[in-house]
Amino acid sequence: MKQALFNLVIFFMPFFAADVAAQQRFPLYPEGKIPNSRAFKDTEEHKADALVDSLAFNVSVPTLTVFIPKNTAVNGTAVIICPGGGYHVLLTKREGSDAAMAFNKLGITAFVLKYRLPSDKTMEDKTTGPLQDVQQAVKLVRENAKKWGLNPGKIGIMGYSAGGHLASLAGTHFSDPKIENKESTSLRPDFMLLINPVISFTDRIGHKGSRDNYLGPGPSQDKISYFSSELQVSKETPPAFLVHSDADQVVPVANSLEFYLALKSKDVPAGLHIYAKGEHGFLTAPSFEEWFGRCVYWMRSMSFL
Repeated sequence: MKQALFNLVIFFMPFFAADVAAQQRFPLYPEGKIPNSRAFKDTEEHKADALVDSLAFNVSVPTLTVFIPKNTAVNGTAVIICPGGGYHVLLTKREGSDAAMAFNKLGITAFVLKYRLPSDKTMEDKTTGPLQDVQQAVKLVRENAKKWGLNPGKIGIMGYSAGGHLASLAGTHFSDPKIENKESTSLRPDFMLLINPVISFTDRIGHKGSRDNYLGPGPSQDKISYFSSELQVSKETPPAFLVHSDADQVVPVANSLEFYLALKSKDVPAGLHIYAKGEHGFLTAPSFEEWFGRCVYWMRSMSFL
C-alpha cells in the first residue's frame, strides 16, 4: 500500500508545485481495491436540484477530492468534508465543494469525501462501508501530510447532517479500525466540525431515515448503540464544534446537545452554538458566513488554525 500511495503522490506532484488548479479527484483506495465490496455495476447518478444542491445517488465507488489554496499560502491545517443526505444521497456542492473553497480562502487544504452509500447490492456489510471510507480518508491524508504541506496533527473532519454522523463516527470509532492499516497510521481526526449533525440512532432522538438507510429495518440494540456516537465518547475523542438550529424539524437539536454533554462528561473540549431559528441545512438562515464564521473562530481559539 505504501508504494501505491507513493505513486499517487508522485503523480500529483506537478499539480502541487505548479498550483495551476484548485482541485483534483482521485480514488479513495489505491489501485481501486475497495474493501467489503461485492461485484457490482456502477450506477452512480447525478442530478441538479435548484433548491438543495447537486445530488449524487447510488455512490458505490468512493473518491477523495483535494482542494488546495491557490492564492493563499497553505497553513498546514486540513479538513476532510463529509456531505450529508440521509445516507440516501450526497449533497456534493453545498455541503462539499462550497465549504472546501471557503476553507481554501483561509489557507486550509480541504478534501471532499464521496463516501459509499449503504447498499446490500454493493457491499458485503453495508453498515461497515461508510465507516471504512472515512477511516481511509483520514489515513490517506495523514500519510501524505508532508507531500501536501500539512501538519499531521491538524487534520480535522467536518460533516453535515448524516455526514455529521459519519464524521462523529470517525471521532469515536478510530480505535476500532475497519480498514487494513499495516502502517499503524492514526485514524483519529484531530478535531470535528459537526453541522446540524445526526448523532444518535436511538428511537428517542435519532433520525429514523438515516438509521434505516444505514442499518436497515429492525436493527439490534447493539447496532443502535454502536452507531450512536453520544454513547461512544471517550477521553480520547477529539475536540468538537457543533452548530444546530433549535427549530430544526428534520434532525432534532437534541443530537448536538447530547453529544456536547457526552464530550463534557469525558472532559473533551467542545464548542456548541444553537440558533433560535433556521431550517435543517441552513438553506436560508442563518447565512453561511454567519455559522461558518463561528466555526472558524472556534478553530482559531483551539489553535487548529
